[in-house]
Amino acid sequence: MIRGLRGAITVTADEAEQVWQETAKLVAKMAAANQVTAEDITSVIISTTPDITSAFPARAVRLMEGWQYVPVMCMHEMNVEQALPLCIRVLMHAEVQVAQAEVQHIYLNDAIKLRPDLVK
Repeated sequence: MIRGLRGAITVTADEAEQVWQETAKLVAKMAAANQVTAEDITSVIISTTPDITSAFPARAVRLMEGWQYVPVMCMHEMNVEQALPLCIRVLMHAEVQVAQAEVQHIYLNDAIKLRPDLVK
């Protein structure tokens, strides 16, 4: 069954290398925690807060070994007052064999503030 796997991470500065490194780290942890490979992924949607403009986070995913054919798309989040700054969010659609409640969602760095109920 295809399920949505969620994750988010923050960067300390809007610098391309950091955006790519942290995005790759998040996506790899999401896949590992849910025991999925690139072949199990239907698509990945990545959003960033409007203060991230230095790089496309999708590039980091496309450069991961075996992930070059995974459809990935980037977009900006809504510009909401009081939103967590410098945040990258990922929604991965993947074939998994677990119940919805058993999906492991990954929140790293300051992004743990977004969903403390899901952080283990």
